[in-house]
Amino acid sequence: MRNVAFPEIKEALLGRKRILVASHLRPDPDAYGSAIAAALWLRAEGHEVTVWNEDGMLEKYAFLPSSELVTAPPVEPSGFDAVLALDTSVKNRLGTVIDAIAGSPLWICIDHHKSNEGYADLNLIDPSRPATGQILAEAFLNEGITITPEMATNLFAAISTDTGSFQYHGTSDRTYEVGAELIRRGVNVAELSRSLYENQPRRRLELLKHALVNAQFTSHDRVASFALSLADVEKLGVIPEDNEGIIDNLRSVEGVKAAAFFEELPEGMVRLSLRSKDASFDACNLCRQFGGGGHPMASGARIKGAFEDVQKTVLSAIDAALGSPSPIR
Repeated sequence: MRNVAFPEIKEALLGRKRILVASHLRPDPDAYGSAIAAALWLRAEGHEVTVWNEDGMLEKYAFLPSSELVTAPPVEPSGFDAVLALDTSVKNRLGTVIDAIAGSPLWICIDHHKSNEGYADLNLIDPSRPATGQILAEAFLNEGITITPEMATNLFAAISTDTGSFQYHGTSDRTYEVGAELIRRGVNVAELSRSLYENQPRRRLELLKHALVNAQFTSHDRVASFALSLADVEKLGVIPEDNEGIIDNLRSVEGVKAAAFFEELPEGMVRLSLRSKDASFDACNLCRQFGGGGHPMASGARIKGAFEDVQKTVLSAIDAALGSPSPIR
């Protein structure tokens, strides 16, 4: 693993004509916003840039400026001089993007996940930053790179969503300063916030109702969880992108220290999303036990096994990690 500063990445890309920018599957605005902003910067520098994501551009985030740059990878592999992976803690989280890359290009990773062990040739990993978008924004500002309104909006969306609208652990005075700089460069905060937070499809409300009605509280009510089976998905008519943020409604309950969302996937797999509300419980360490990772306060994993068995195993592990509850005084 080589952890480097941004100027070394910038220098390494000089003379490399064809560059692929990629981000993780099941993308969020940090994945999309960082990728689009990086692509716009590289294009301005004269590179031929392609942006891939296994899921293409999700309809719910198509309002992001220059979202049309993001496409799903093709079936036939293409060759590149360099691959820039953003907001992706583990290489296989790029999904089908990996299979669509021909040859042995230079791999560069810019990420903020604690669990990233540095899979690229050059890595800029900074877990002290709450979003990959903040790492990029600071790099652009420090290097005097022109940040257009389109780039600023994508970076602000990345930071805003990964910090829970500047609320989550890791949000610092520097996060607010970077946000202010991006606003000065053309972000329309009100318009962007409406698109991000006030434009939900009706089916997502149905999913929220299902989650609240079926929520389970365990470990002396310190853990809130809900499960979404394949049968539930068919009945509710929801799609994967509808799940985002539902878990935060459970985490918000008084007394809850951890919230878990279990999603049944085809072929005997279960997707776990885990959130912490207490610094004493590290969601990343828990997910690492199951081959996943992420942040101390928000992590995930994909686990092979029967749906109900996985739930019991994970909830038992969370209970053990939390330990005995403090006595009531």
